[in-house]
Formats: sequence, C-alpha cells, structure tokens
Amino acid sequence: MPTRLIRAVTAVALTTIAGALVLAACTSGDGSDGGDVPCIDTSGVPELQDGILTVGSSFNFEPITFVDAETVAPDGLDIDLAAALARSLCVEVEFVTTDFGDLIDAVNTADFDIIMSAMTVTDERSQEVDFIPYANVGTAILVRAGNPTDARRLADLCGLTVAVQKDTIQVGQLEEQDRECRVASMGPIDVLLFDTTPQAVTDLTTAGSDASITDFPAAFVAARESGGRLELLDEQIEPLPYGIGLRKDSAALNSVLAEALDGLIGSEIYESTFEAWSLGNAALE
Repeated sequence: MPTRLIRAVTAVALTTIAGALVLAACTSGDGSDGGDVPCIDTSGVPELQDGILTVGSSFNFEPITFVDAETVAPDGLDIDLAAALARSLCVEVEFVTTDFGDLIDAVNTADFDIIMSAMTVTDERSQEVDFIPYANVGTAILVRAGNPTDARRLADLCGLTVAVQKDTIQVGQLEEQDRECRVASMGPIDVLLFDTTPQAVTDLTTAGSDASITDFPAAFVAARESGGRLELLDEQIEPLPYGIGLRKDSAALNSVLAEALDGLIGSEIYESTFEAWSLGNAALE
C-alpha cells in the first residue's frame, strides 16, 4: 500500500503529519507571484487544483530517491528536482512511496500525479505512460574488491551469477546478454532477482553472487559506502534518459511540467543539484 511522504518546497525543516512528511509552496497556482519565483499558470491543470503535486517514488535507490537515515526525510536527486519543479508551479509537493514495480499501475489509477523514481524511459514503458526526460544515466557493473572473476564488461558476465533488482531495465540487459552467452557457448548467466537494489548489492557483498548491475549513480554510492569491499567497473553501459512519468490523459500537467523543466535545464539550480549528488555527467544539456 502506498505511503505518503510530504515535503514543503520552501521550508528547510520537515514536519511529520499523519505519517507523512510535508513541504509548503511559494504561492497559489493561478499564475500570481507570492514570492521570489514567478508562477507558471496551473489554473487549467486538474491534478494541481488542490495545490499539491503528488509524486510516486520508491525510496531505496540512493542517491536518486531514498530516505535520509538521520532526518527520516525523503532525499536525493529526484526529490530535489521535484521540489524545484513544484516551486516553479507554486504548489506543494507530496511524495508517495510505492514499490518500483507498481509505480506505473499506481500512477495510472491516480494514486499520485507523476512518477519520479529513477525510471528509465523505454519503449515498453512509453506504451503505458508518457515521459518527460530530465537526466541521462547508464548501467554499471559492481564486483567484489580485487575483481576475482576479472569481469570488465557485460559480455564477461557469461557463466557468472549476477544479482539485480527486479522490474528494472538491467533485467532485460542481462536476459539479452544471456542469450548471446548461450549462442556463443560461454555459459549462461544465473540471474538472481531482488526486490531492491540494496538487497542485490548485499548479496554481492556476502558472496552470494559474482556481480551486480544497476544504474551508475546507485552503483557509485554502493561502491563508495562498501568500505572497500566492492569496486565499480569503469564502463557505463547504454546511457538512457530518466523520465517523469505521467498518465496519458494528463496533457495539461505534462505541458506545465515540461515548461517548468525547460526553465530549469541549464540553470544554476539544475546544474548545482546534479553536482551536489556527484551526477554532473547525467545532467541534460
């Protein structure tokens, strides 16, 4: 069941209200300017008439979406970008935590307005929701320190056991590579599926698997925080865009969000947000 986390755009402190974390907006959504940020007119956007942009996310993918252990508040690149978008729209932002594999179904049943959860834009997903790209990220391979299997690229995973989060594009990448491995008689890839990326990384750390693949930002953090037990291979595989996911009937919301994002891309706020999370190379030009 979705859990709501609300966070105010202009406030520094976060307040817990009925099991949710909330943030306040700068003005109303009628185009009037009640602060130092001009409002984009949202008067024709049904989803924003309550003054809240609800964002579905899975909070287990540091540094993109996670819950800070000390503040118990939502944090990460997507959270900061969602707050910046809400500030441009002059509405509040409310985060709804949902399992990654359930996000598309949940947005399509109006459990929330949009998805921002390190979701890679794919043809298959684009048949179910519309996307507004906001970053560009590739897949990375994690191995244990010293790289005992000597893996260097995706093709080197033939015959190995690889841990991965279910419902991610990496599952498809492994399945495609596994077919190539079998054709080349190099041994199949034993794919271990986990509910979250941290679980897959833990399996690698404890030698339950030989490697793990995930989006580069999460792999970078996992290697950095492993205490030297893991290392990140240099190659970044198939960089693809992350996208804001919306219902296909949310045309007005799509329009104002695209306008807000267009105003952010290339700005100091946008660039500094990516740099703050060590993701400068993922920012769109």
